[in-house]
Amino acid sequence: MYRRGFTVVELIIVITIMGILLLLGVVNVRGTQVNGRDDERKADIEAIALNLETFYSSGTEGSITVGRYPSTAIVGQEITLLRDIDPKSLATPGAANSSLVATTNAIQTTAGVLPQPAISQYVYQPLQTAGTLCTTEAQECRKFNLYYRLEGDNTVYLATSKNQ
Repeated sequence: MYRRGFTVVELIIVITIMGILLLLGVVNVRGTQVNGRDDERKADIEAIALNLETFYSSGTEGSITVGRYPSTAIVGQEITLLRDIDPKSLATPGAANSSLVATTNAIQTTAGVLPQPAISQYVYQPLQTAGTLCTTEAQECRKFNLYYRLEGDNTVYLATSKNQ
């Protein structure tokens, strides 16, 4: 009498191979998702920087703010002041609302800026010509830095204004 079917050894080998292939597929999908979120962060920073440059060159309606960037006071009002910005560009991947936060110091290094950017926020640092933090609209903000952290390499990056 011949038995039909597989031996236990054959089943274990097939299950092991399938498990390895499944594990490789899951790891690859996670890496692709991380890269996609990092690409979205880079695109968001470019959009924010572009809109800040537009603000610098055209100002706001009804005011004389041409030739300066908005101060840290814009945080929470960025959709109103940066008229052409897509609100989705202000939110990190997966966030529903703006993820833009104002810095609390004028240290212009990726290690020294406070708060330190997390993958869930972008940090805006407007500066006066002398390099001091620009906290009110009465101050002349002549340059800015945008800090952001990428998820893939967990490194903080810096985007600067054209007018450095």
